[in-house]
Amino acid sequence: MFGVAGVQMNVSAFEDNVDKMGGYLRHIRVRFPWVRMVLFSELAALGPKHSKAEPLPGPTEARLCELARETGLWLIPGSLFERDGREGQERVYNTTSVINPQGEVIRRFRKLFPFRPYEKDVAGGTEFCVFDVPGVGRFGVSICYDMWFPETTRTLAAMGAEVILHPTMTDTIDRDVELAIVRASAATNQVWFFDINGVGDGGVGRSIVCDPSGNVVHQSQVGAEIVPIAVDFALVRREREQGLRSNLGQPLKSFRDRDCEFDVYRKGSDSESFLHTLGPLTKPD
Repeated sequence: MFGVAGVQMNVSAFEDNVDKMGGYLRHIRVRFPWVRMVLFSELAALGPKHSKAEPLPGPTEARLCELARETGLWLIPGSLFERDGREGQERVYNTTSVINPQGEVIRRFRKLFPFRPYEKDVAGGTEFCVFDVPGVGRFGVSICYDMWFPETTRTLAAMGAEVILHPTMTDTIDRDVELAIVRASAATNQVWFFDINGVGDGGVGRSIVCDPSGNVVHQSQVGAEIVPIAVDFALVRREREQGLRSNLGQPLKSFRDRDCEFDVYRKGSDSESFLHTLGPLTKPD
């Protein structure tokens, strides 16, 4: 077993939230000493304003690294807006850092699918993110709207991810749809799925954790909450070998052994011609 705690925290859009995150980390270290990793919601550290974007590495990431080192915890701090001007054209990405218990950034992941057209002027990333906790297992990272594209979670599972860490900032009325997507994603990819939302300016709460058979292990309500879960890696490995819920479907093996190809994923193919009739991606009037 490996303890992972999601933190459904009250996020401010107007104030720095890093000190509050530090308070949660210290509390979790004492209250739940078996927890080894903590996951916050999307944009938890600085809130959802693009004006607070920072280069990475940068000062906020450094503070988060120090908190991980102080508490000895793996830390996935949700995300923050990253300002990148290295290619001669300044871009903003929605980026999360994976920080180990020594306070070192071992991966950075840029959100693949910004919530366009609402997440305006945010560039999409192009690389997937998995990392290993030595002696434990493999984790994959995605952010918020990424989950709506099943190819994202399937790719992470194909790369060996056994747990998906998914910070989100959903403050809209479609949260019930996302809860269904989490269950379906967990079952179809045979993964543990941690979908952690914020509250206040950071979302409407209702974080959810599902096991590799799509069972709801815990679903939060709409207030601040710590969600500590003991992740059973033996369960995901057994079900990938034998099938969901002990001896039922084996979707990852079936996908591996497929007879068909998916031509729709080849840009410009005839299979995607309908998509080009849908018009531009713009906000409704």
